[in-house]
Amino acid sequence: MRGGGVGRESMRILTWVVVMKPNSRLRLAREACPSPADPSEPMSRAELAEAVSEYLWRTTGTHSALDAHAIARYERGRVTWPSARYRAGLRAVLGVPTDAGLGFHAVRRRRGPTSKAETFSPNGAVRAEGSGMDSEDLLVLDAVETSVPRWVGAVEVEYVRATTRAVAMSENAFGGGLSYGAGLSQLRWSKQLLGARASDTVRRELFESVGNLGGVVAYSAFDAGMFEVADRSFRFALRCAERADSWELRANILAEMSRKATYLNDLDGALTLVEHAQVREDRLSRSTRAMLWTLRARTLALRGTFHAVEDNIVRADECFALRDPKYAPPWLCYYDEAEHYGSTGKALIPLAVDSRRPEVAASRLRRAVTMHDSRYRRSRVFSSIRLASLLLAVGDPAEAVSVGHQALPDAKRLRSARIATELAGLARVAGTHDQREDIAELRHEASAAASAAT
Repeated sequence: MRGGGVGRESMRILTWVVVMKPNSRLRLAREACPSPADPSEPMSRAELAEAVSEYLWRTTGTHSALDAHAIARYERGRVTWPSARYRAGLRAVLGVPTDAGLGFHAVRRRRGPTSKAETFSPNGAVRAEGSGMDSEDLLVLDAVETSVPRWVGAVEVEYVRATTRAVAMSENAFGGGLSYGAGLSQLRWSKQLLGARASDTVRRELFESVGNLGGVVAYSAFDAGMFEVADRSFRFALRCAERADSWELRANILAEMSRKATYLNDLDGALTLVEHAQVREDRLSRSTRAMLWTLRARTLALRGTFHAVEDNIVRADECFALRDPKYAPPWLCYYDEAEHYGSTGKALIPLAVDSRRPEVAASRLRRAVTMHDSRYRRSRVFSSIRLASLLLAVGDPAEAVSVGHQALPDAKRLRSARIATELAGLARVAGTHDQREDIAELRHEASAAASAAT
């Protein structure tokens, strides 16, 4: 073979060697899930097989022969394309939305004309049309094993922190639907650092930083509507916070779990989580306390306990006024004036609607819309949509239309199940004013943007 070219037979041998490489994605996905028997340990192969079998029985009524040996074959790369029902079960149990995310890929022998979507390159490799990448190259990338340091120091901790900042900013700029997958991959790798050697100080910082990343990934998955992935990531993050003895991180994770419970209309659960987060408030920064009192006010307002809502908002405002940003934990860097006004305005919306006094919440939401900068695009869209919905319900429809249209261009750039929910709510309220042409147009555009956001 002149010039080092690769013939057809050599390519088939290369493909077989690649396929036999370990499936690290499946293994890492399994190890990222806690064991049902001991949550401090990763899920074993036998436990994964049992969970998949139980899922298949519950959803399809069929028995499964899956066992720990089968999972081992998958992880070793002996089997790269399990049956469709086993792949579906593994995706559901591990909370990974795609087969590729679990490292699975189909390998087909080419024995005839190629499909329209593929062509043969001069050296005999199959090339996916328009991809610019040989299919064998893709297999190599899927099978790559990434190394983990045996000893962890300050550099690795700062890397995890930098990764967390990048995922968090990406989520707010583009929505969880585009960012949670990349964040989850980083979390799986970062989790392995916890098994490396480190000094006591570094180990505490490592657990805190990895736990913070876990919380960001969980919230991104929640924003994308991937609730099972969010729950598992939240639980992992909470365990990290406890291992780090970080009351601040613990409070933040519980607060985000409360937001998810509220979104799913579990108001009792949401209130319980907030009150758990407020335990030992003396150990929390004033920024954290302001955020928690605001969340508590929001939950009480949705429950109709209006007499306590304004008192909670007063406490939140007092804590926020006395805060010193340099003492706030890094994960609360987003909780600035714009966020506080947006969050407290959101909390007061049910009271404003019930009392038919829109300014109770609208004044805060307007300030939030004005103050949010481009880094927090999603937060600004949230405040804008909520303000428009409030004004359509009990305020000035003309202002509502203006605010709503201003929010739509940014809303269309977000992939977020929560944004889609807010847009759908705006469209519903606009439907009560269908006699006005400008509001009917806003309703149509909000519905279209809601579809795009999902």
